[in-house]
Amino acid sequence: MLHQDKVALITGAGSGIGRNTAYTLAAEGARIVVTDINQEGGQETVENIKSKGGDAFFIKNNVADWDDVQHMFRSAVDHYGRIDIAVNNAGIGSPDFAKTADKALEDWDRIIAVNQTGVFYCMKVELTHMLKQGGGCIINIASIAGIRGLPNASAYVASKHAVVGLTRTAAMEYAKRNIRVNALCPVFTPSGLFKPELYGEIADKLKAGIPMKRFSDVQEMADAINWLASDKASFVTGHALPVDGGLTA
Repeated sequence: MLHQDKVALITGAGSGIGRNTAYTLAAEGARIVVTDINQEGGQETVENIKSKGGDAFFIKNNVADWDDVQHMFRSAVDHYGRIDIAVNNAGIGSPDFAKTADKALEDWDRIIAVNQTGVFYCMKVELTHMLKQGGGCIINIASIAGIRGLPNASAYVASKHAVVGLTRTAAMEYAKRNIRVNALCPVFTPSGLFKPELYGEIADKLKAGIPMKRFSDVQEMADAINWLASDKASFVTGHALPVDGGLTA
């Protein structure tokens, strides 16, 4: 098993990519700290892991709240003693498809707080812990919007570019300390965050722009995260990995 005796903390694990990542890492032997602002979804993830013989527990957490993040991490370490893998997956999109000059300030503030500041908060506590324990692995979930522009999504694009920048900077800072930091950059992936049926013709255009002519699947993202978190990627750090069917090629 790739992650036998390791502990993985996954934010936003109550649905979508986070949930499938929790299932995948648990199947490879990891004990899972499931965190999400959605208590019902998070507990369901835990129950499903346990039903297959895995070990997991849930902590309700808002990544945009510094005190909440600290409490979440202390609870996780108190429960399992260590965190070897951290997947900073929690994020939100925007219903406000507006050009930059028309962007609502409250929408900007909300997205930056969760997608950008939330990742920084989590990295701050994770890195502090991993320095003390002698190593670890962090995977931040960015987006293709973290490596290219996306019209009418300025806040989301800015937040995901920031995630890629944080990833690369931390990777350089802690490479000598046995801590790897990478980012995953998914293409449009049907989940709780992206529901193609709500976008109509826009969804068709988005799909047509992907060379493989389809959207990705959450399990494809979980499999990429599984590899990045494993020792098979032991020399990979500071990388923003597009899993996008060739879109950014």
